[in-house]
Amino acid sequence: MFNKVVTTQTKTMVLLMVVFTTIILLFGGLVYFSIVNFSHQRFYELLKIRTTTIVQIEKGKEHLDLPENYVLNSLNDEELPMEKDYVFMVPADSNFKKISQEVHIPATFFKNIMKNGEDNFNDKEFYYIGQSFKFHDKEYIAIASAKNHYLIYYLGFLKRTLVTCIVLSLFFSMIFSFYLSKTLFKPILKITGKVKEISSENLHLRLEPHPDNKELNELADTFNDMLNRIETSFETQNHLIGNVSHELRTPLTSIMGEADVALSINRTADEYKETLEVILDEAEKLDKKIKALLMIAQTGFDGKIQKIDKVRIDQLLWDVIETLRKIDTRNNIYLDISMLPENPKKLKVRGNEQLLHLAVANIINNGCKYSNFQQVKVSLGATDTDVYIIVKDNGIGIPEEEMNKIYDPFFRASNTKNYEGYGIGLPLARNIVRMHHGELIVSSHENQGTTVQLRFPNFYTTQAEDL
Repeated sequence: MFNKVVTTQTKTMVLLMVVFTTIILLFGGLVYFSIVNFSHQRFYELLKIRTTTIVQIEKGKEHLDLPENYVLNSLNDEELPMEKDYVFMVPADSNFKKISQEVHIPATFFKNIMKNGEDNFNDKEFYYIGQSFKFHDKEYIAIASAKNHYLIYYLGFLKRTLVTCIVLSLFFSMIFSFYLSKTLFKPILKITGKVKEISSENLHLRLEPHPDNKELNELADTFNDMLNRIETSFETQNHLIGNVSHELRTPLTSIMGEADVALSINRTADEYKETLEVILDEAEKLDKKIKALLMIAQTGFDGKIQKIDKVRIDQLLWDVIETLRKIDTRNNIYLDISMLPENPKKLKVRGNEQLLHLAVANIINNGCKYSNFQQVKVSLGATDTDVYIIVKDNGIGIPEEEMNKIYDPFFRASNTKNYEGYGIGLPLARNIVRMHHGELIVSSHENQGTTVQLRFPNFYTTQAEDL
């Protein structure tokens, strides 16, 4: 439940706060303990200097007249805070219990000095450092002690300062985290708001680019590309529904009209036969249009190719040309092979031979039909990555203002009334080409002819992309 309520922006802000807090605490602790450690070391160094001075002074005397309370008089005027200096003669039995009780210094401290030659310890307020030395074949211990005012008093000030700095840092880090998270998510929230505005009624809207942010710009471009595809699908669907409704209604109207007229009065056998022939003719037209519609649906952009083979495009073209010549001997097709590559492997594509045959045959057949069977030039060429087929005719062409409708199923240009056809050849061919990851480009001028370019990635390029 919590994860559903808390936004990513809030989580990011909390995460930044945790990171900043951890870093601030780590640095604060590092500073504090570094200063404490430095204070200890520095004070011990001062005490060690005092102890060494005591030893040198005592060794410089002819006799060591140790005070009864073991506490030496001031060595100089620059004493440390509450400094006390001691000199002890090591007992014959090395038992420091009596001395320890009198001066309130642990006996272990004396034993460590005797063992290591030097030692130090502190009891929170006072710091002690001692050294052992020999004088006239007798062993002595010199100890310097003082109170570390810096550690006791000034360290408290350091704690308060650090706590204040940490609290202020946390406060400013919270503000910075909030501002940073808001700045980071502002473009995303803006994109989200824009996306919410987009619906089927305003699919023309697009997200604004973010040139200064590569990731967000890539996201916006990807989403805009998706909107382009959706808008195209919507438009295609709307055109298809309109065209299909019109194309299917026309033969149905004829069928129903003929049947209604035939049933209105008694007619002769020949008249009934004539009516049935009209009905049959219209029904056949309807059947062809339904089959064409099913073919377009089955070879849609997202359709699946049932059988995939290596297809040699040059062999495919020869087969298409031979088939079209058999269908109509008037088809005048010239195959230009001047651009063929030296390596025949470059002419192989990956796809379904029957569908490719259908697409290429439709394009070439249209060229023959709409050029009144004048010569249609078919050129074949290849690069290292692609195979190209260019079909050029000198026919009636397509009016410029109708070029944006040529891929609509059942659309026929206004200058094709004298030519048979259903307006499915070009949309069907484009769908097949798209299924094979290719491209179909049409350029045309009315009364000057049409040029159709088909491009397919060769077999080895497609194979490399799939790996």
